[in-house]
Amino acid sequence: MAQASEALWPVLKEVFFAGKTVEKANFIKLEGPVRAESGAQVPITLTVEKPLHTADAIKRVYIIVDANPIPLAATYHFTALSGKAQIATRIRMETDSYVHAIGETADGRLYMTALPIRAAGGCGGPVDGDETAIRAAAGKIKLNVEQPVKFGEANLATLMIKHPMFTGLQRDLVSGGYRPAFYMQKLDLSYNGKPVMHVDFGVGTAEDPYMRFFYQPDAPGTLDVKAIDNEGKEFSQHIDVAS
Repeated sequence: MAQASEALWPVLKEVFFAGKTVEKANFIKLEGPVRAESGAQVPITLTVEKPLHTADAIKRVYIIVDANPIPLAATYHFTALSGKAQIATRIRMETDSYVHAIGETADGRLYMTALPIRAAGGCGGPVDGDETAIRAAAGKIKLNVEQPVKFGEANLATLMIKHPMFTGLQRDLVSGGYRPAFYMQKLDLSYNGKPVMHVDFGVGTAEDPYMRFFYQPDAPGTLDVKAIDNEGKEFSQHIDVAS
């Protein structure tokens, strides 16, 4: 069995952050399984233990799976209305790997943590199902907020987007050829028209993207989500938030 290798990170660090210093930080935390049940659905939780309204706040976090064919799984951009920089989500992993979370401040300082996870086969392999039907169902969004809502505080919400998140590395069981990459690419969350969070997805995000996240409402209103896939299709959903 392969094991997560520390040798990949120095190369990736120069690919993504050439010439920059990346400091280890105990205020950025990653949680995940020691061994994932499925490389196609690996649960992780990112937590940044710093407030979002200070001058040195972490404004974005990159999730990098060192050994994946396409290492950058997602980038999360936080705002003060995020309330708390914590995300529970699911990623793909092709093989045993370190998962790095790189936090970046507004002035470009970089901090990191890393977690080894054992997993297999999440990015390639065969896929089945009628592609026309799969595409027709793609983009349906479920959005929920935890009750009771506390205004002026960080509140929990969850969303899931129906989408196959094809990586471009998967073979069709019928034709034997590769299914083209087809994935959710961008997502914007807003509250009463003000930005809460922006997400840039990569194909390292698992099928049917899921997020458990925080938002900070100041009054009753509407939590909106808008998403776009790599083919330019747009999807949206909203939920009314009341006391």
